[in-house]
Amino acid sequence: MDTASPHPAEPETGLRYPFPRPSAVEVPPVYEKLRGECPVAKVRLPSGDDGYVVSRYDDVRTVLSDLRFSRAAMLDEGAPRLTAAPPMGGSLFTMDPPEHTRLRKLVSREFTARRVQNLRPRIQEMTDELLDGMERLSPPVDLNPVFAFPLPVMVICELLGVPFEDRDRFRGWSDAFVSLTSHTPEEVMEQRMSMVQYLGELVERKRKEPTDDLMGALVSVHDEDGERLSEIELITRGITLLVAGHETTVSMIGTCVLTLLRHPEYLAALRERPETIDHVVEELLRLNPIGDGGPFRITLEDVEIADTVIPRGSGVIAAVCSANQDAGRFGAATGAFDPSRPSASSHLAFGHGAHFCLGAALARAELQIALSSLIRRFPRLSLAGEVGDLSMTTGMMVHALSRLPVAW
Repeated sequence: MDTASPHPAEPETGLRYPFPRPSAVEVPPVYEKLRGECPVAKVRLPSGDDGYVVSRYDDVRTVLSDLRFSRAAMLDEGAPRLTAAPPMGGSLFTMDPPEHTRLRKLVSREFTARRVQNLRPRIQEMTDELLDGMERLSPPVDLNPVFAFPLPVMVICELLGVPFEDRDRFRGWSDAFVSLTSHTPEEVMEQRMSMVQYLGELVERKRKEPTDDLMGALVSVHDEDGERLSEIELITRGITLLVAGHETTVSMIGTCVLTLLRHPEYLAALRERPETIDHVVEELLRLNPIGDGGPFRITLEDVEIADTVIPRGSGVIAAVCSANQDAGRFGAATGAFDPSRPSASSHLAFGHGAHFCLGAALARAELQIALSSLIRRFPRLSLAGEVGDLSMTTGMMVHALSRLPVAW
């Protein structure tokens, strides 16, 4: 009889997070097994700490909205970490109410639905400019560098009032901020400091020369009591908006285009009925996860989820990509693209609860305009190659297609 003990580096379940994907168009199949057999699974995190992955829709909503699952506790001494690099303090991502509520209210006052709505014509102009340039190229071309990457960067630069000529620096900063294992802790900290310095200089310029963009508005914002965003709060808000405001949309443009190209019948239906783009985008958001980077929380007390007690001080991942394919919420064939799915809009792609994505309206606007414009301009758009040859980036909280060759 083999009496050897388990490998000491493995948690009880033997699962290491993030879970491997079999291909660029499939979520890790282990999630389906976990939803059915082990909805709260102990895993080894990229940092080397143990943690838990919660995989069912209702349970993920609980983790995202229940204040017993804390973001602020990620900063506590000895708290489990998702990555080897420590989380960044002062960010909305590392705050709980009421401090989170105060800062989010200040930001939301300026980052309004009206501001996003007013930006839509400019998003359309930028989209058309990029498609003009793409049309001058000889296919096949990689959609990432000509469209999927530059558009969200142009939009967030326009929104915040950040010089677009600095865009190449954003990629290095963003990659470090969303790194799971692709960067060393030293590299992450170096990139953070570089971005803090950059945003600090930008804030100072906008103090001296006020602007009407979002960053300029945040510099001058204050409430009736005279409370205002501090220097470090301004900088961390800028970092949050700059990174989250483009990294996820870059990922989604590529995977959404690929999904449409793999389903020509739905692509043709969308061309015939472009007014359905809003609902199509919701199903695309449900189906295509942006990555395996969380959301991550720390339990403030023992919490029972799905008949499992998660001990106080545990790291917990709310697996949104699994929740969005839970048949108990979205019906049969949740791994299939179905734009007519009535429940698609209840997806958790933008989170849930107090930390619901501040930029959800902007992301929806970008996806609606980008996808509609692309298929209208290139009615014969097709994938130039085999799906099996495509791959996703790895070692990051936010995944994206490494390349997306297309022809027309």
